[in-house]
Amino acid sequence: MKIEVLGPGCANCKKLEQDVNTALAKLGIEAEVVKVTDLNKISSYGVLMTPGLVINGKVYSFGKIPVMATLKKWIEDETKKDT
Repeated sequence: MKIEVLGPGCANCKKLEQDVNTALAKLGIEAEVVKVTDLNKISSYGVLMTPGLVINGKVYSFGKIPVMATLKKWIEDETKKDT
């Protein structure tokens, strides 16, 4: 699984990255977590507001930090797709 956190490095972007890593740890799931700061790459996903969250190439959110329960559900859902 590949999870991309989109953003230039703002406080919310860093918080989302921390939350993603926390969710993965709580779920016991390993994933590649990538911080994407390139504005061209971010806009290629159609994301106009950061932070953005992309899991396995699918945009799940942008412009906000999802709550932990939502993050965990999205990660679990993508894990089920991988099997």
